[in-house]
Amino acid sequence: MVLRFHNVKKVMFGIYITGMAFFAMIFMMMTSGCSRSGKSSQRVTDSVFVRNDSLDPGIPDDYRKIAAFKYHDRWGTHNVHDPSCIKTGQWYYLYSTDVAFGWRNLKRVGIQIRKSKDLVHWQFVGWAFNGIPGEAEKYVCKVNNGKSPRNMWAPYIMKVGNVFRLYYVVSVFGSNASYIGLATSKFPEGPWKQLGSVVKTTHLDKMNAIDPTVAINHKNGKYWMIYGSYFSGIYAVELNPTTGLTKKTNDKGKLIARRNGQDLGKKRAYIEGPEVIYNPKLKKYYLFLSYGPLMTTYNIRVGRADKPDGPYTDYHGYNLISPIDNFPIIIHPYKFDNHPGWNGTGHCAMLRVGDKYFILHQGRLAPQNRMMDLHVRRILWTKHGWPIASPERFDNVTQYPVKRNEIEGEWENIILNPDSTVDHSNHIRVMANGKLEGFGKYRTWSLDGDTLKFTSTNGNTTVSLQLLRAWDWENHERTIVYTGLNNQGIGIWGKYRSRN
Repeated sequence: MVLRFHNVKKVMFGIYITGMAFFAMIFMMMTSGCSRSGKSSQRVTDSVFVRNDSLDPGIPDDYRKIAAFKYHDRWGTHNVHDPSCIKTGQWYYLYSTDVAFGWRNLKRVGIQIRKSKDLVHWQFVGWAFNGIPGEAEKYVCKVNNGKSPRNMWAPYIMKVGNVFRLYYVVSVFGSNASYIGLATSKFPEGPWKQLGSVVKTTHLDKMNAIDPTVAINHKNGKYWMIYGSYFSGIYAVELNPTTGLTKKTNDKGKLIARRNGQDLGKKRAYIEGPEVIYNPKLKKYYLFLSYGPLMTTYNIRVGRADKPDGPYTDYHGYNLISPIDNFPIIIHPYKFDNHPGWNGTGHCAMLRVGDKYFILHQGRLAPQNRMMDLHVRRILWTKHGWPIASPERFDNVTQYPVKRNEIEGEWENIILNPDSTVDHSNHIRVMANGKLEGFGKYRTWSLDGDTLKFTSTNGNTTVSLQLLRAWDWENHERTIVYTGLNNQGIGIWGKYRSRN
C-alpha cells in the first residue's frame, strides 16, 4: 500500500539520491591530492587487497571476556595455535591446534577451523572431526603407557586436484611417541574421511612425528613431508603423490635441520614447527623453523634450498644440520610502546597470494602468556633473496609510495635479539638534514624508492630497510613501518611514531 500511494515520495527520494551521488563525485575530485592522514585516492593501489584503510579492525588482543567455551563462535582470531592456511575461492581457511585460554574451556577437540575473506576478520567455523580419530587415539595411548591424548595438534592443509588433504597430529606433551594422520574431503569444511597414519614414532625413535608440512618439487613432482620437533630435529620423508601417505611403508625419512646441542640433550635446544614454501621468482624453497619454548622466546628463523628435501643453508651459508644456531631470525617476541607485548611468536604457516606472501603464527599476550592470538604479517624479500616480516600485523592497508618528508621524525626501533626474552623498542630520530640519532654507529639516512638506508659514520656499513604502510595495532592509527636484516642476519623492525 505504501508503494502504491506514495509515488511522489519515490520521485523525490530518487532526486535526493542522484544529488547525493553528484556531490560525492565533486568531493572525491576535490580531495584527490592525498596526505599521510588523508583518505583519498592514492597513486598506486594494491590490486589484490582493497579496503577502507582508515578503519580500526576492532579486534581486541585481550579476549578473556569471550574465552569461555560458550562463546566459541566469537573466538575469531583468538585461541589460535599452530595455524595452517589455504585459499580456496573467495575464502581463506585456517586450521589450528585444539587449545583454548584455560584448559577448562577445551570442551571439544578435532582441529579448529576458521575462515576469512580478508585475512583480518575470521569466522569460527567449528571442528574438522568429532573427537580424536580412534586409530590415532588407540596408538598414542598404547605407546605412552596408557596415557591418553587430550587434544589434536599442528594440522597442515593442502589441495591436490579436487581433494583437500588435512594432516594432523596426535601425541601427549613431552613425548615423541606420536602419530601423524591424514584425512581427506571434497570440501574445506568437511566431512572428512580418515585414511590412517602417515608417520608414527615411539620412544625408541630419534625423531618425533609431529608438525607436518608438505612441499612439492616443482621439477620432478615429488612430494615431501617435512616434520619433527625438538628430540633430534626436522626430517623429510617422501610421500606417494596419489595417496598422500609415505612412498615407502614405515619410512621416517632423513634429517634436514637440528639445533646446536640437540644431540647432547640440552633442554633449550628447541626446534620445531617446520613450514616450507617455494618462491618461483627466486627459484628457492624456504624452510621456516621455530626456535625456543612455545610460551616465551618462541622465534622464527629461515633456511633455503634448491630442493624441498634440502640441503638447506642459512644466511651465512651453513647447513641447517650443522651443530650451530642458524640465521636469519625474522620474528621474535617483541614489545612496542602502549602495549603489554607478545611472547611465543612462532610455529608459522606460509601463504602466497599471487605475488604477495604472508606469514601466519600465534602470539601469546604478555605478561601471562596464556592468551593466543592469530598474527598475520606481510612477507617481503631482500635483494639477496631472504624473507623479512612486517613489524605490524596485516590490515589490508593500501600501499603507495612513501615520501621523504613522511619519514622525518621519531621512530620506534626493535632489534630481534636472539639472546633476549622480549625485544623492547627504543626511539630513534630521522632528521630532515639526513642525520640519524639513536641507531648506534649508523648516523645518516637516505631514501631509495621504497628502501630506507641507514649508513655508518665511516660510510662502510649500510642497513637496507623496506618500507610499508601499515595499521598501528598498538595505537589504533595508520603508520609507516620498516623491516630488514643486519649483516648478522638479525631482523630489524621500525614503526613511525611522530614528528616531535
